[in-house]
Amino acid sequence: MVHAGGTDTVLVVDFGAQYAQLIARRVRECQVYSEIVPATMPTAEILARRPKAVILSGGPASVYAPGAPPAPDGLLSAGIPVLGICYGCQLMVAGLGGTVAHTGTGEYGATALELLPAAPGTGGDPRPGGTLLAGLPPRQQVWMSHGDTCTVAPPGFVVTARTAATPVATIEAPGQGLYGVQFHPEVLHTEHGMEVLRRFLAAAGCQPGWTMRNIIGEQTARIAGQIGGGRAICGLSGGVDSAVAAALVQRAIGSRLACVFVDHGLLRQGEAEQVRWTCTRWTRRRCSWPRWPA
Repeated sequence: MVHAGGTDTVLVVDFGAQYAQLIARRVRECQVYSEIVPATMPTAEILARRPKAVILSGGPASVYAPGAPPAPDGLLSAGIPVLGICYGCQLMVAGLGGTVAHTGTGEYGATALELLPAAPGTGGDPRPGGTLLAGLPPRQQVWMSHGDTCTVAPPGFVVTARTAATPVATIEAPGQGLYGVQFHPEVLHTEHGMEVLRRFLAAAGCQPGWTMRNIIGEQTARIAGQIGGGRAICGLSGGVDSAVAAALVQRAIGSRLACVFVDHGLLRQGEAEQVRWTCTRWTRRRCSWPRWPA
């Protein structure tokens, strides 16, 4: 998918993970635009958005629990690069013919990960660790949080790392564009997590062209197009949402914006005056301050 700003998009499929927002943020920190979508979104709708890649998030469920959210039907065979994280990795393993087992030994917190040689002829990096981990330390700290364990990789996949309790800690099938990690690369406790995400994005063909500056320019252009030659009025409370909205509209149409300060009575002493002063400085116009009856 090409984002409206002209950059690639990665969709993060949320299976109820506490870190879904963090995954999307880390992707954006790699300068690739990302959005979160629910696990209930059909594959056809996901593909209609034309994402460059998809990330399956973690989640609190067991893949064997009744009512556990499944991967969108047909997504793993749709020909789009996919990275499964934690529960997302287990969905990939179980859904493609591997084994996820109740071993009685979960892993929680900092865990030592050991890289394994990649099998030749798989299309990925032949060094230990494969596409996502090659060249990184042969033993490194990752962050785990799982009860079930991947014990057998699906046919056509290579196991590229393991831990003491998880024989299948990372898998890949580069020819299919499918990758899975049992650990959480998005958290800071995983030593080389950002590098893992960068390598997946690179393998998926994502170009690092998105920044916050892009979105400011994009939104400013959209606002200018929507208002055209007209004027706009903005209710300004002093909070982040209304302040950012006012700043973007002012950048788009300049002095044709009129701000009205709405004093909701929850600001600290002196903040109302500060908001009015700042608004007047932004817009070079007096910020109206209606007085409501007591």
